Amino acid sequence: MGYKVVVAGATGNVGREMLNILEERQFPADEVIALASRRSLGTEVSYGDKTLKCKDIEGFDFTGCDIALLAIGSEATKKYAPIAASQGCVVIDNSSLYRYDPEIPLIVPEVNPDAIEDYRNKMIIANPNCSTAQMVVALKPLHDRARVRRVVVSTYQSVSGAGKDGMDELWDQTKAVYNPTSEVPPSKFQKQIAFNVIPQIDVFMEDGQTKEEWKMVAETKKIIDPSIKVTATCVRVPVFVGHSEAINIEFEDFLDEDEARDILREAPGILVVDKREPGGYITPIESVGEYATYISRIRQDSTIENGLNLWCVSDNLRKGAALNAVQIAELLGNRCLKKG
Repeated sequence: MGYKVVVAGATGNVGREMLNILEERQFPADEVIALASRRSLGTEVSYGDKTLKCKDIEGFDFTGCDIALLAIGSEATKKYAPIAASQGCVVIDNSSLYRYDPEIPLIVPEVNPDAIEDYRNKMIIANPNCSTAQMVVALKPLHDRARVRRVVVSTYQSVSGAGKDGMDELWDQTKAVYNPTSEVPPSKFQKQIAFNVIPQIDVFMEDGQTKEEWKMVAETKKIIDPSIKVTATCVRVPVFVGHSEAINIEFEDFLDEDEARDILREAPGILVVDKREPGGYITPIESVGEYATYISRIRQDSTIENGLNLWCVSDNLRKGAALNAVQIAELLGNRCLKKG
């Protein structure tokens, strides 16, 4: 006996990936329902070899549904998540709305699976920010061995993190560079993204951080350990899919780079590709369509007593969003919602 699963936001980048991954991983669903806004009513989306027609999320009755995967943004989530939860459907939300609620678990299954039990508080589980998700997968096994004291991370985040409009803007601006008669001014981003990098993701806060940077700090503390100090600089780069991160880690105890490499090789969700030769590392284009978080460039940081540097790459539409949500659903099914 399988589950009745709802994917809300099924016409967007993340929603489509959720449907792909549910089918790829053979999630035990007897029925999958695609929801979208009224303007997308009837739009067809793929679920394996099946075609689903989107239903209108407005007025949808979640009664009898087991799990709802939401990729609809914070404003719509604020309206529909409580409705689904009140009708007995467990919500796995990809927006930032519930991530910082102390009663709602923020889950990365490879990192803090035991927190899943707290879904009963409000029938809602939060999916972390894309840049946080891949970083904590890398940090957790190292933290278990040597205790992470401080993290300095610089991110190189693809335009798909800003949705379809961000991808379209990079595409259109790139074409315009080669066509002197056309111009595509910035719309989704603050400045031209084609052949450029932009050191701002989300809005600025009073202390000078952007909200994206603040999210990485707050979410790492909630998911792994509140004692970890994190400072981040988040940068948008002209890459369609795949986030990269240069991570500097200071530990309480000494951790040799060779031991760190061995630990990461054995850690769930991680693939280590770390050859000290030209091309012996992973770049974002190679992560597209993959489940793994890739780790490369592992090396000692000689400027501090117990330091390591590493390079971390992942498909942000997958591990940073859709894959993690489906993994949460799998964890929920295995531990809490067993059927049959």
